[in-house]
Amino acid sequence: MAITRQVITALNRDGTDMLGTRNVAIKIVDESIVSGSLLTVESNHFCILKSRGAVLQVYETGQYTLVTPDKPLVGSVVQGFFGGASPWVYEVIYVNRSKLLVRSTGVATSAEMAEVSYQADYYIHVDTREAALDLITHLPFTGRVIDTQEIADYAGPAIEQAINQVVQVTRLEHINENINELREGVKRHLADFLRVYGIMLNDLKILILPRDQRMRELIALQAIGLTPIEAIRYYLALQMAERGLVSAPNAAAGVAFNIGNVQGAGIAGIDPMRPDKP
Repeated sequence: MAITRQVITALNRDGTDMLGTRNVAIKIVDESIVSGSLLTVESNHFCILKSRGAVLQVYETGQYTLVTPDKPLVGSVVQGFFGGASPWVYEVIYVNRSKLLVRSTGVATSAEMAEVSYQADYYIHVDTREAALDLITHLPFTGRVIDTQEIADYAGPAIEQAINQVVQVTRLEHINENINELREGVKRHLADFLRVYGIMLNDLKILILPRDQRMRELIALQAIGLTPIEAIRYYLALQMAERGLVSAPNAAAGVAFNIGNVQGAGIAGIDPMRPDKP
């Protein structure tokens, strides 16, 4: 690419933001970034200029004229030695300073070794110039973009460890009773982990559910005040009702089902052939 004065910005031609709500940082590498190029930094961005691995400057909101070491290399010198391209390779890295939503999911086991699935939703942001430098120093680019999914991948083991510290010693039906303790533990652990990357943790929400649908329904029935046996009877009755069985109320009440003068087997376990015997 020829050496020409250009405007460097994180906005697309239609005015949309390249970073958006999913990208934490984006890297622009262009041989035409030379002295005199105009660098525009939006109010929700930081911008870092690098050359050959070294950080030259960190910019906040505004427009700046770049002064780079390639300034003497112009005209025939560039054409003769470098074929018209600058030997200096510059990287412009835009860092999103807006609050971004990250979601991490996984599986943990309760004290009874029952599997539960968890979902952690949390907001992050990069607050200072120093934090922006920590981000690009400790979190590598695998391409041109660092997005929220990469943050979730890095933070996943830290969240899983913090959740298991509580869940693995708690019975399944008591997990939601300890949700505040669990949330605070995850928040402390996650905040310490993200701070290394220059990322500040804001709000955090934790949702934990049994992986087995049947177990979720039984626990929900116990939550309204039913005993374990009553919860099982009501669960059975609901399943029978969905299949159109008229004996569903009997299953819920735990009594036999009668057809005319013939007594059928109910949840109480009465033998229809010998009604006088249990």
